[in-house]
Amino acid sequence: MKYMYVSDPFIYSHDLARLLNLNPVQVRRDLMLIGSSGNHRKGYNVNELNKLIGETIDSEYQQNIAIIGIGRLGQAILSYVSGQEINLKISAAFDIDPQKIGKKFNGVSCYDISQLSSVIKEKNIEIGILAIPSEFAISIAAILLDSGIKSMINFTSVHLDLPKSIYLKEFDMITTLEEMAYFVKCK
Repeated sequence: MKYMYVSDPFIYSHDLARLLNLNPVQVRRDLMLIGSSGNHRKGYNVNELNKLIGETIDSEYQQNIAIIGIGRLGQAILSYVSGQEINLKISAAFDIDPQKIGKKFNGVSCYDISQLSSVIKEKNIEIGILAIPSEFAISIAAILLDSGIKSMINFTSVHLDLPKSIYLKEFDMITTLEEMAYFVKCK
């Protein structure tokens, strides 16, 4: 990960809390958990904090990702992730569209969905991103589980009931938009 260095070398926990919309006490506790301690007079050294957070979050090795569904959303995710300086690599894409299978998107090969299990094992893929129609979410998630995936990001509207050993992040855009619209309406 490339670290950003700033000209103002120190920041206080209450300034971080305000930027992150958190409580300063929680910020201090979280920073203590990763081994950072601030100075009461100066605050936290920004460059040291930036480096420590990067070392804590980043993996020591490259982790491989698969995108299932290389439609508009899948391609947008692929394009965005490919442009980041992180220790994560999208190693494979999967789809059912014959026009996409065998082609490369941002340098990533697109495979037929029937190859999902074998390619995941072959490429040691640990993270799966579901960018598929909702009706396929449960069956594809089951294949991912059987293939050894350790975490999933679900962009479908279907809630996935996965074992606790699998880290799952779900993003239902319609529900999120409705939530935003409700809060805008109520203000």
